[in-house]
Amino acid sequence: MDEFVAAAVGFPTLVLSAAVTAVIGFWVLVLCRAVAPDAFEADGAALGFGGSVAVAASVVIAVGWVLDLVGMVLLGRAGLTGAWFLLLSLALLLCALSLSWLLTKRLFDRRRRTRPTGMRRGAADSAVPEPDSARTAV
Repeated sequence: MDEFVAAAVGFPTLVLSAAVTAVIGFWVLVLCRAVAPDAFEADGAALGFGGSVAVAASVVIAVGWVLDLVGMVLLGRAGLTGAWFLLLSLALLLCALSLSWLLTKRLFDRRRRTRPTGMRRGAADSAVPEPDSARTAV
């Protein structure tokens, strides 16, 4: 357990630990209804995600943190020191973030493909069929 705590508060995982803390704080504020879940929404398609940017960023940060944390524990057990340790830890941070981006993008792509076509999001955040233009025309 001490290895994980030391890795979580050590460089470079500390960068993602701070980001995870911010993500947890954001979702706690959403649960307390102090902030709307779409407060930081933008076009998710511009980032390669078809859904909510807040959810996608949360998943990218959380997965990247877990990957980097586990990698740093394993790197610490390797017994490397000095410049090699620093170089490999920075490479691990970049690889963890890249892999988490790709995994999140794949998850959102799969989610988008399973959503039925012709559906739009309703007020209760549930799928509502779009009205048929032939039936609604008078």
